[in-house]
Amino acid sequence: MRYRRFPKYVTVAEKKAKSENKLKQLRKKIPGIAPVIIEGGALARTWWGKAWNRNLERYADYSNRIGRGKSYVRHGAVLDLKIAGGQVTALVQGTKAKPYEVVVHIDPVKKTHWDRIRKECQGELRSLPDLMAGKFPKALGEIFLAEGKGLFPTPKEIGFSCSCPDWASMCKHVAATLYGIGARLDEDQLLFFTLRQADTEELVAQAVTEKTSDLLAGAARKSSRVIDDADLPGLFGIDLDGEPDFRTDAKPPAPKRSSRGKKAAFPPVAEPAAEAEKGRTATALIEEIVRQNPEGATVAMLEEATGFPRPKIYAITSRLRQQGRISYVAQGVYGRP
Repeated sequence: MRYRRFPKYVTVAEKKAKSENKLKQLRKKIPGIAPVIIEGGALARTWWGKAWNRNLERYADYSNRIGRGKSYVRHGAVLDLKIAGGQVTALVQGTKAKPYEVVVHIDPVKKTHWDRIRKECQGELRSLPDLMAGKFPKALGEIFLAEGKGLFPTPKEIGFSCSCPDWASMCKHVAATLYGIGARLDEDQLLFFTLRQADTEELVAQAVTEKTSDLLAGAARKSSRVIDDADLPGLFGIDLDGEPDFRTDAKPPAPKRSSRGKKAAFPPVAEPAAEAEKGRTATALIEEIVRQNPEGATVAMLEEATGFPRPKIYAITSRLRQQGRISYVAQGVYGRP
């Protein structure tokens, strides 16, 4: 009588150790590798990360299969995950020594849905930072998550492939990658709009215009309480119509100092006043800094060199990446295309 042989049971600790060892090997071969690391019990913490997972789990097509990837993403099996326009690539450690290659394709937001959502957002969004932080009315969140007509993709808009031999239409490695996307959105919410090939500035531009009009309409005369047009980019954290984002009377940002009191090293950048004379936009300045650094420029470097807030930098770099003018070298690092 023959007995069926079951696979050897592998503990969670053994799975984590295997993933960690493989990650150490890959770091030497793949510069800028970006593993998905889950800290704590929650798979996602931010509104965008949670909403991504919630959207996947509510569809019957996925609800019975996507749970297979939870344990994989929890024990660090997603060794690399990168998000670009309409596509996610990942390396997921399975039972074999070599990680499996996963590719997920996401369709862009349909134009009819996008136009309707933009209209719904008018007067409801205060700024790009609020949008990224999920600080908007509950009704707006329901619009974003509307099944089949919101910002989040349906199963028909998601395609995927995996190099593993699993016959299932959604294997554990694909499921882990999909959950890994939610975790990655916790780190950079703008990646959601990059993935869906949608422009965040279009969502907030009308809100900025309406808010500015309200502020100026009640002012009988100009005073220190009235917000000047030149202050709007700083208030809302975005560029307005691509206009130069430099004031001739603004002081250049003070260089940061290290714990020893020495100035942090960074390639010299022209002062804002000089840039304003050239009519250079904030977008052009960031693009130039990125191109001047062969090994890539981090968000911290761009923040130090320009004095711009991080939400503004994220918005500009996201737009430049969509236009193909810069590339995503690694997590939070931008380089030449």
